Amino acid sequence: MYLSGGTCVLLIINGGGTMELLYQTMCGAGDGLTSNKKTLTGAEWFLIFTCLAIAVALLFQNLNSVAWVSSIGAITNVGYCTSIWVVSVTKGKPDAAPHAAPSTAASSETDRICSILTALGIIALAFKGHNLVLEIQGTMPSNPKHPSHEPMWRGVKLSYLLIFVCLFPLAIGGYWAFGDTIDASGGMLKAFAKFHAHNTSKLVMGLIYLLVLISCLCSFQIYAMPVFDNMEFIYIIKKKRRCPRWVRSGFRVFFGGFTFFIAVALPFLGSLGALLGGIALPLTYAYPCFMWTAIKKPCPNTAMWWSNLCLGWSGIGLAVLLVFAAVWNLVKYGIDANFFNPW
Repeated sequence: MYLSGGTCVLLIINGGGTMELLYQTMCGAGDGLTSNKKTLTGAEWFLIFTCLAIAVALLFQNLNSVAWVSSIGAITNVGYCTSIWVVSVTKGKPDAAPHAAPSTAASSETDRICSILTALGIIALAFKGHNLVLEIQGTMPSNPKHPSHEPMWRGVKLSYLLIFVCLFPLAIGGYWAFGDTIDASGGMLKAFAKFHAHNTSKLVMGLIYLLVLISCLCSFQIYAMPVFDNMEFIYIIKKKRRCPRWVRSGFRVFFGGFTFFIAVALPFLGSLGALLGGIALPLTYAYPCFMWTAIKKPCPNTAMWWSNLCLGWSGIGLAVLLVFAAVWNLVKYGIDANFFNPW
């Protein structure tokens, strides 16, 4: 649940910021960062996005009902990622975007190693969603002849392929175009608005921001649904009756308000991507191995037993290294911890 809640907080921060960029682009001078148009505060943009997300969440009851929302989210993800890196590469390298060589970017060998581990932590966070796999598989029909793990495995491979196709060209093309000017909290979206707002049409920029916004709204539904299901399950166990609609709606409003509060309190959460990725890493590379061993109970000292044991502890060790590297960089370079002050 903590991974779902944290992801929803990040989506509120990204979605609110994207709504402001969309407003400033379409209603301002065309520059999503320097428009003189009077706009709302960051907390107000967060609130608008949260209200939209909860309004959409009230329309769905379980993970089965949001299948088409997931499809829309996947399409918009591919659309905006591809649009950003294609337009950025097509426009060429801006003169104001420095490109430091990797060998000179770090002052010491320790800094280089920690920077590599930090990058791995950010990549791990980009491939988040592992906590949803079992939730989704639990809603699928399964029998001995047609077990649910077979279509689930195909779906997982397809989803990770889509993530790879979206994010790796974005990272490579983005660094080629913008170099070291990509901010940890704003990412490619703000770098794109900063350098190409003056030579890109409002329609193209507005379409990109709209795709990002729709993607955030769809992703919020997917990640929040397990939390809603757990709340309803606890209610059913406690009250020994079905969860009425008004209680279900109350859970959604409560969760939306809670994540909104965290987003306003910690608007710099995106800058902690490497740390969050390291903390969440065991969900993918450690816990499944230990769970399989506990459930299947293979004979000790067999190849399968040693494989799962080694992989599980390797995942734990890698997570510890990633967290250490992220903390090292935070201590060395600091962070703009603007509590309760989004922007």
